Amino acid sequence: MTIAADEPLIVPDTQYHGLLGLLPAAWRPYIQLARIDRPIGSWLLYWPGAWAILLAGGGRSHWPLLLWFALGSWAMRGAGCVYNDIVDRDLDRMVARTRARPVASGRVSLKAAWAWLMILCAIGLVVLVQLRWEAQLVALASLGLVAGYPFMKRITWWPQAWLGLVFAWALPTGWVAVTGTIHPAMLWLYGGAIAWVIGYDTIYALQDREDDALVGIRSSALRMGEHARAGICGFYAVAILCWAIAFWQMRPQVIALLPLLPVASHLAWQAITLETSRTDTKTGENALARFRSNRFAGLLMALACGVLGTTA
Repeated sequence: MTIAADEPLIVPDTQYHGLLGLLPAAWRPYIQLARIDRPIGSWLLYWPGAWAILLAGGGRSHWPLLLWFALGSWAMRGAGCVYNDIVDRDLDRMVARTRARPVASGRVSLKAAWAWLMILCAIGLVVLVQLRWEAQLVALASLGLVAGYPFMKRITWWPQAWLGLVFAWALPTGWVAVTGTIHPAMLWLYGGAIAWVIGYDTIYALQDREDDALVGIRSSALRMGEHARAGICGFYAVAILCWAIAFWQMRPQVIALLPLLPVASHLAWQAITLETSRTDTKTGENALARFRSNRFAGLLMALACGVLGTTA
């Protein structure tokens, strides 16, 4: 299947229209397929791993891990997107926001998409071998979750919860890469990261409610309906509570919780200013902006982990 001549070849939420225009035409579909033009996903995959490294005290002793995790997040997020688009190509053709995707539109063949996926995985393998063997095992344990994610929207109203398991997995990997062990603080930090992912991905799913309902795609945004804002507030509250417990595990003093105030305030701002109306044409733009702002939320949380990790 190919798209019509008047169909946009660049998705509305790309962040690099100019960059795509400068690249050779043959490269552009592969850049889009791996979402390199939309780096927010790489940031969201990266931050939980960075939190773990910093809270575990590895900001100084294991600082190269922050760079390796950045490369790994970029490569594996791209690989995940390619795999997702291969699996979802038929559904993507039925949704306005996704029908111009390279595989769904026919600009990239299935064979070429699989080859691009293997290249990205090879980069991820380079990162994997930099980790201690315990962390390698933790990282490899995520493959089943990653493989199952594209199918969740077909069988559950909560694919965002499964995405939380996947997108937060860098956290236990990062913690074990620094310490070689599992700590209760890590488990609470991971639980909070899952709740955070559910919250922000529900915001993202608000953009597609009408199309998703028509083609039978399930999401937490559809499940919560008019209560989406309350649900997002609830998941963000759970995230902050879990992170507070994690910080308390590291340093059982009230002062240890103070670094969480900036990120808590930011998440509250997201939920309060989020537009959830189905009839407001600006809802999609508003939701996309709030979703993207989680890159900043992740940075605030990283600073909090860094502060506590150097003093605990």
